[in-house]
Formats: sequence, C-alpha cells, structure tokens
Amino acid sequence: YPRRVRKAVVSTQSTGESIGFVSGDSSSSSEEAALPFVRVLSQFRDEVRSVAREIKAVSILQSCDNVRDNILPVLGVRLEDREAGEPAVFKIDDKDTLLREKKQREEEVARKEREKAEKAEAKAKAAREKLEKGKVNPMEMFRTDQYSAWDEQGLPTIDREGKPITQSQQKKLKKLQAVQDKLHKAYLQHISDLEI
Repeated sequence: YPRRVRKAVVSTQSTGESIGFVSGDSSSSSEEAALPFVRVLSQFRDEVRSVAREIKAVSILQSCDNVRDNILPVLGVRLEDREAGEPAVFKIDDKDTLLREKKQREEEVARKEREKAEKAEAKAKAAREKLEKGKVNPMEMFRTDQYSAWDEQGLPTIDREGKPITQSQQKKLKKLQAVQDKLHKAYLQHISDLEI
C-alpha cells in the first residue's frame, strides 16, 4: 500500500446511458455484470481507508463513509465495514430497502441528537436554578414575615404569632440552612470564577 494518499477521487461520468442495475428479466445478469466493478470499488475503498487510518486523515475516512452510506445505497449496493484489517462485505440489494434503512438510521441519529440536546438543556437549566437559589444568604433566608425573632445564626426562635419555635422545627430549619449554605458558597465561587 502507498504510504500517503494525497487525493482520492471517484468519479462517474454520465454518457446518457443508464447507470446502475436494470430492473426486469435482465436484473440477474446485470447484477452479475456489476459485481466485478463493485468488488474493485470495495477493495479500493478498503485500501484508501487503511492508509487514511494510518495517517489519521479524517476527511478521507468521512468520504469513504459517504460512499458507503449515501452513494452505493442509491445504486442498490449494500456495503458493510468489518473490523480493521478485514475487507468490507458487499452485496447487491433492493434499492428501496437500502434507502428505507438509510432513512431509519438518519431518523435514529436525529432522535439521539435531540435527546442529547434536551438533556444538556435540562442540565444547564438545573445548574442555572441552583445558582439562582444560591444567591440567598443562609443567614437571611428565614428573615421573612413567618417569624418575628432570630438567633445570631439567622435561625428563627419565635414565629409570627409569638410562639417559640420547637426543637424539632429548629432541627428542620437547621438542615435547610445547611443546604442553603452549600448553595450560597457554590454561588459565591461561581461569581468569583467569573471575575478572574
């Protein structure tokens, strides 16, 4: 195999004659006639892919994938790559079936991309909401009209009706304040990182 591939060009020139596989009674013979050409193209593509992998030529590999995924199915040829070093498998197949499978693959890829984008957006939204919650100082979070007195940590001691906060209520409020303290520290760190 050559050490470098500078350019790989596969061209088809139309001469006005039909190209591909003729339908009807002669389809079997036209498929047999086409097989040597498909075999040569498949072998050439295998060699190009092998060299492209060696030199890490991503654009050449993408062109090889384009031949497999977009060009050959239209001509009624199924080409399946195998493990590196092994030749691709090809066969003449029903064009409509190949195009239907191609459409299904494209729809599946699009669905996965949508799901990925939705998950990323949900994650970003959750992060924004967390930062927004973190803006509130834990020392100030209970300074609302629900309570009328607070200790030095900002925890309520008396509710708005003048009743003392029970120990079990104090315990719950302390836990909420500890969670808010973490959120507030993360928010302050975020602000600090933005200023750097």
